[in-house]
Amino acid sequence: MSNVAVLSRDEPGEQQHREPGVVDALALAALYAEELLVGTTRDTHRAVADRVFGLANRATMQAARVPQAVHDAVSGSIYASISLTFTVAATGLSKVGASGIGPRLNDSPQGRVLHSAVNGLIGDRLRDEHPHLALSMTVRVGGQPVTLDRAGVARAFQRATDRIVVFVHGLGEHEDHWNVRRYEMGGSYGSRLEAASGWTPVYLRVNTGLPVAENGIALTSLVQQLVDAWPVPVRRIAMVGHSMGGLIIRAGCAVATEHDQPWTERVSDVVTLGTPHLGADLALGVSHGSRLMALAPEIAAFGRILEHRSPGIRDLERGLPELPPMPHARYRLVSAALGSERGILGRLLGDILVRQSSATATRRALRLFPDADFLHIPNADHFSLLNHPEVFRALKEWLA
Repeated sequence: MSNVAVLSRDEPGEQQHREPGVVDALALAALYAEELLVGTTRDTHRAVADRVFGLANRATMQAARVPQAVHDAVSGSIYASISLTFTVAATGLSKVGASGIGPRLNDSPQGRVLHSAVNGLIGDRLRDEHPHLALSMTVRVGGQPVTLDRAGVARAFQRATDRIVVFVHGLGEHEDHWNVRRYEMGGSYGSRLEAASGWTPVYLRVNTGLPVAENGIALTSLVQQLVDAWPVPVRRIAMVGHSMGGLIIRAGCAVATEHDQPWTERVSDVVTLGTPHLGADLALGVSHGSRLMALAPEIAAFGRILEHRSPGIRDLERGLPELPPMPHARYRLVSAALGSERGILGRLLGDILVRQSSATATRRALRLFPDADFLHIPNADHFSLLNHPEVFRALKEWLA
């Protein structure tokens, strides 16, 4: 960790609960520009120079040592000046952001996208070093967090029914991603299920950069509070997760509690959309790539950028192959693939991020959900599953 990271950290207990703003995001950008971009360029430059001067010294009996020393001094001072510029900018912007000046990230769709994406990438570091920028798991209505007491839940869900469908988004997303193509589709999954079947949709916003197990614990606590404060007795709960959201749901359903009436007993259906139950090839490829880059000094710095990925991203490498399903719930697993159902493109790339075998948790003799219902969507990518007509038709049937 560079000095600027230490200088720009929030002090314990200071400004941890204020709503982050655009200026805070700029301060964070300056911080990581110094740490990652400047640091990567400097280290790569140094490694290449060491290689070139090393060859020159061997060929000229160390005659290049003086030019090498001059080069190292000049380049070192230049990089130090650039780092200082970013350090001063990050520190100044942090102070301005702490004063509350400027628009809040949650005030605009672009700000919410940025905030959620950054939390997906480095959510654990934000929680530990810049907590006012870290998301916590919340129920959201109209982009605003819902207070999970009886009064707050009653205000937020004035048409509450005894059936709740909880939507958990994927890595770097937020609750508005469920509204993609809503005008074309006639609404989101939640709004259409509410109109057609009387389900009350509940949308969560999650810090997807945290470990899946940690988010599972947070999910259990949050949904229990929600159910306890619900305006009418809850008869049935359905959980719908996109991508990583499906893993978080499975982790949450596996958490044991001492509550007299745990919410998990009312879960009737778990629907996962493009969830990497057995891991995602892209996440695994990033992991292998970072280790390979570390072997060559000239590109090792780029490997360190990949190593900055969050625990949430790392959890996508293997999924949750050891976690059994709940015996009383029905599991519905949805996969997608580019091209036709039997096309080579779909078999190789799946939906770009997750292959069908992982989304359906079936590989060779392994079958994690032997009684599950499966739906495969050809000619669709990973994000099409957020609002797809075939998926909605299945949801309407499954949740009848």
